[in-house]
Amino acid sequence: MTATQQVRTYPFSEEPGIDIDPLYGALRRDEPVSRVQLPYGELAWLATRYEDVKTVLTDPRFSRAAAQGKDQPRTREEMTYEGIIGLDPPEHTRLRKLAGKALTARRVNEMREGAVRIANEFLDDMVAKGSPADLVEHFALPFPITVICELLGVPFEDRTKFRVWTEGLTSTAQPLMSLAEELFGYMGALVAQRRAEPTDDLLGALVKARDNDDVLTEQELLSIAGVGLLLTGSETVSTHIPNFVYALLKSREHFELLKAQPELIPNAVEEFLRLIPLNPAAMFPRYATEDVQLSNVVIKAGEPVLVSLPGANRDPEIFPEAEKIDFRRENNPHVAFGHGPHHCLGAQLARMELQVALELIVSRFPDLDLAEGDAGVEWKKGLLVRGPKLLKVTW
Repeated sequence: MTATQQVRTYPFSEEPGIDIDPLYGALRRDEPVSRVQLPYGELAWLATRYEDVKTVLTDPRFSRAAAQGKDQPRTREEMTYEGIIGLDPPEHTRLRKLAGKALTARRVNEMREGAVRIANEFLDDMVAKGSPADLVEHFALPFPITVICELLGVPFEDRTKFRVWTEGLTSTAQPLMSLAEELFGYMGALVAQRRAEPTDDLLGALVKARDNDDVLTEQELLSIAGVGLLLTGSETVSTHIPNFVYALLKSREHFELLKAQPELIPNAVEEFLRLIPLNPAAMFPRYATEDVQLSNVVIKAGEPVLVSLPGANRDPEIFPEAEKIDFRRENNPHVAFGHGPHHCLGAQLARMELQVALELIVSRFPDLDLAEGDAGVEWKKGLLVRGPKLLKVTW
């Protein structure tokens, strides 16, 4: 670090909403690899350009495993449970391969009909309770949790426990390890049942997903099912459904466009994934195992680097008119789900659920609107994800 490089407090701001701090754009242009200090942990570098972000996510000289045992830069005092996210190839590759045998594109495609049924049931119930309604409580929260519970084979009556664990594990205040122990204890009992009596659900498939060279330990299996799938399969979707709906209702012409051309909904999901950040701050630093140059900065061996996915997703070098919503964008290689070896395990499942949610909301509620304008929107605070905790809508 040179004498002229400023250390900035990070996250830059905690303003609610779906936009990102304009400082990301300024840094991407003028100081693409900058020094930042998070609330906890050591100083870090922050990469904001698309190509630099991809390099950090794919170059083996940047290691997640090397982060273990370090005072990692983070937003919560307690270290986040990482599981498979804290591994490098080949260990990480082995677990991804086994998880991939269970969560295939075919399985996700076969789930769509069930996801439509579940979504319609919650929307029917919302309609029955009458307008206005809180879209978060009545639909965005229960829909993905019910889908993932059916996928994993979790008893329907236990889905409320998953909601408590999911919300707790993304809080910056709640005791992380005690919640993780509760979740893993519960999942461990279900795994034991599958071993005694095999099933065709995803948890049963994970138990069976092993060969002579690739054997999942119980802890590895619980990490994939409990963190890799539960969090990505529920929290991401339950946060982004109200984010996407809010964006559509604040940009009415785009809502009308999807009503007229519902075939654009998959494109709309990708565009909103690109534009709307899920996390208020970068997470899971990579540590350089040797000196590496990024843009005009040399990252020294042993230094941590964070990547700004929202910053990369608005890089005008990659995305023409990057700040503009464009449902007809032809090339959209966003990194909202990460990139490289740690690309989100549940990305296809999340995509499918988000597509189903938008399809049904747009088709069933053509006159949907914010019930009280921005006064009827309450934003999450103190969480590792950002989005509405209350979204009052009328139809």
